[in-house]
Amino acid sequence: MTTDTLAVNKTWAELKIGDEATLRRLCVADDFIVFAHTSGNRNPIHLSGDRGARAPAMWVGALVSSVLGNVLPGPGTLYRDQNLHFHAAAEDGDELVIGVRVKEKRAEPEVVFETWVERADGTRLCDGEAIVAAPSERVTFSSAEIPGLIVQRHRHFEALLRQVEKLPPLVTAVAAPEEPHSLGGALLAAREGIISPILIGDRGRIENAARQLGESLAGIQVVQVASHTAAAARAVAMVNEGTAQAVMKGHLHTDELLRHVVKRDGGLRTGRRLSHVFVMDVPGLDQPLLISDAAINIAPDLEAKVDIVQNAIDLARAMGISEPRVAILSAVETVNPKIPSTVEAAALAKMAERGQIEGGIVDGPLAMDNAMSVEAAKTKGIKSFVAGRADVLVAPNLEAANMIVKQLTFVAHAEGGGLVLGASAPVILTSRADDERVRLGSCAVAALYWHWQNAGVPVAMAAE
Repeated sequence: MTTDTLAVNKTWAELKIGDEATLRRLCVADDFIVFAHTSGNRNPIHLSGDRGARAPAMWVGALVSSVLGNVLPGPGTLYRDQNLHFHAAAEDGDELVIGVRVKEKRAEPEVVFETWVERADGTRLCDGEAIVAAPSERVTFSSAEIPGLIVQRHRHFEALLRQVEKLPPLVTAVAAPEEPHSLGGALLAAREGIISPILIGDRGRIENAARQLGESLAGIQVVQVASHTAAAARAVAMVNEGTAQAVMKGHLHTDELLRHVVKRDGGLRTGRRLSHVFVMDVPGLDQPLLISDAAINIAPDLEAKVDIVQNAIDLARAMGISEPRVAILSAVETVNPKIPSTVEAAALAKMAERGQIEGGIVDGPLAMDNAMSVEAAKTKGIKSFVAGRADVLVAPNLEAANMIVKQLTFVAHAEGGGLVLGASAPVILTSRADDERVRLGSCAVAALYWHWQNAGVPVAMAAE
């Protein structure tokens, strides 16, 4: 968020030889993406690299105008001329110091400035001379008048994928990957080293899907079964036999797969209720956002919600969030007996306080605005460790959770990966319409969760 500042200028008459001003600016990769769109310069060296992205030289040079236009002389200043000499490059993460100094006053309104940009350690990146038309009247300007920008990128998924690089491939039984989307997601995750797939289903259909994708199945185990039900049963059996570590849904109905996951004999049942968690990478948010339950439990009661909350906390911890903040959502933030979800939210918060839900900070009821916005929470007088800082959103029912996920996906341009928890092994549950990147994210989340289940610590902590 940009801090609201008021810029006040100096007129030509007020300027003196030697007047000087500087600004500090953190150099971040998002700036280079914005510059690529506005300038048309999409040179890849400015967007990625082994050591991070390198700042475009003209972006660095353009920072001089931020001092001239905002500080000295300030609002109302117009460029007449600028020359620049470049000496070194800036990179993502560098702190920059941009400076200008009055060198000469010419006939009104012209003023000549020395200009420079340095790293905070004093390394000179560029310097030059600017000639401007200084303002003749007092002008002020508030930065609040400038619309904000959100760069549409998915850095949180990228961070999860980097974590998974440290793990061996997760041996995954893929049930009925008999069309291009479901097979393509599994093969993409295999190429990325996230999973080692075992494909279970009709061999002819799987091979036909591979041909449509232009992919080879060389080196990948294919298990022939006669039906989707048989594929789901075999995938679950392979986990119980120890020949697979996770189950992934292919081109079959969710009910067909989960029927075998939850069966009493030969299933993957534990003492906990199954629930689904979406991990959403929302552009503009500083952290991933977990949402539950948008896929399995239609109208969960309080007992079911205890497991839904605990499952979500466990996944957040597996992703490296040491003490997840969980917001139990409703339409309002006060307990109202006429709205049952508010009563259940208050009960869940108290249960977490008493240790019946472990590993996270739970608060509710919270409305969506004060769950996600510190300002909204302050306006309503809510004092909470969760309000405005939620890592996890638990909706009152499947309909509400599903709408939140779809709105974030199609309105806020979020990407999401899904996982079923509460079973003895991760169950990668994606929609038949999901694209390959969503399936890739789901596989990454499953690998992190499996590691946490078996090692007891997240990947980041294990690496330390």
